[in-house]
Amino acid sequence: MRISTTIFLTDETISPVRLARELEERGFDGLYLPEHTHIPVSRDTEHPAGGEAAREYGRTLDPYVALAQAAAVTGRLGLGTGISLLAEHDPIALAKQIATLDHLSGGRFTLGVGYGWNREEAADHGVAWGTRRDLVHDRLALMRALWAPEPTAYEGGFGYSVRASEAWPKPAGGAPRVLLGGAAGPKLFAAVAERADGWMPIGGRGLTENLPVLRRAWEDAGRDPKALRIVPYAVLPNPGKLAHYAELGCAETVLQLPPAGEAEVLRVLDAYAEYLR
Repeated sequence: MRISTTIFLTDETISPVRLARELEERGFDGLYLPEHTHIPVSRDTEHPAGGEAAREYGRTLDPYVALAQAAAVTGRLGLGTGISLLAEHDPIALAKQIATLDHLSGGRFTLGVGYGWNREEAADHGVAWGTRRDLVHDRLALMRALWAPEPTAYEGGFGYSVRASEAWPKPAGGAPRVLLGGAAGPKLFAAVAERADGWMPIGGRGLTENLPVLRRAWEDAGRDPKALRIVPYAVLPNPGKLAHYAELGCAETVLQLPPAGEAEVLRVLDAYAEYLR
């Protein structure tokens, strides 16, 4: 099983360059970064885990810029978002960023996508909360049109469309792997089966009960059962937990690193290295 990591990189933590080098030297398989453009200080939305959002949420580095730095100093480390808030992006510009990153890194990028939890953050981007899922799906479809091998038009339903266009570079593999993050349920599983390559369950909770449901939705959509990717995300590991994920058929697990300085992050990496054996 591939062992990757995630971290809230901020202006106060270890740098992307140092972390990426240390991950690759130790034999870890990937680095996934979360995304928040800003956290409004006055809001009604509670953090999904309860209480206030931690300090790092409002200081998060732009994941695409940070991953570009990581790509430049590594040769094999996987690079991904976990998760990117597509509803907050211009999809034409983001398609170009992703294609460029994947092209320059030799096809190492995975697009982890989510719908978001912070209503006020989304509202500042002009997102109507009740439409955010459809908006994300629409923007992903537009981006896929730009990544297509031949000029492909797309008529969007949320104010963004694209004419059939020359749009290069293309992602190295034609399109990056797309994983949807979010809580288990019929809506999410239908979206995974229709629009993605797999699911990123946060913390890896409920996999035993939910995987059969997702697999049924996947196969009912006509997808190849062997192609489904399950990537438990932001996991605090122990040997039994990782062995369980492997038994369930998870080919990759993403371990949570603390949003800390260099010394603390490297200490945790050394502790996590036992899972690479």
